[in-house]
Amino acid sequence: MAMEIPTDLTPEIVPLSWLLGTWEGSGRLGAGDEGSEHFFQSAKFKHNGLPFLQYTAESWLTDEDGTKLRPLTVETGFWALERKLNDADVGPGLVPADIVPALKSADEVEELRNGNGGFDITATIVHPGGISELYYGQIKGPQIQLATDMVMRGSQAKEYNAATRIFGLVNGDLFWRWDVAAAQGKELEAHASAILKKVS
Repeated sequence: MAMEIPTDLTPEIVPLSWLLGTWEGSGRLGAGDEGSEHFFQSAKFKHNGLPFLQYTAESWLTDEDGTKLRPLTVETGFWALERKLNDADVGPGLVPADIVPALKSADEVEELRNGNGGFDITATIVHPGGISELYYGQIKGPQIQLATDMVMRGSQAKEYNAATRIFGLVNGDLFWRWDVAAAQGKELEAHASAILKKVS
């Protein structure tokens, strides 16, 4: 499937550009076996000229025919190539960035390529209920693997200690899987998976 890369992207977003757009589809909770609950998800990746993607995903529980029963959850965050930030990057807070991107060319982006032929990435994802995840991982072509480096929980949040996520583009569809270790010392277990189609 041919991918169009927008001409207004800052260069370091190009490796992530296949994610851009709105994706919708259905999935199953848990391992996806018989009896696992169904859900519908709408996920959006967009950019605003800064060197990261903004991510939002809304999910609803459904019946097996796809009829929405009730809202499930919302998550939001930021995805970027992993590199040392400098004066050309915004922040902390509202400290303005220099007006030129930190990486100005494809050649400079290529210097970030890791020994596996991909790029190290980071994703920060925030959930309702006082939970925030910091993921590190790799993007290699249309495949992403992420694992939590840290999970921050509020004082009243449910127990949640670690997670991994994988994403892949297969015949134009976005496949993903999310495994979670809810309690300290527990092994990662299948949490959810879905297949999303690009709608815009």
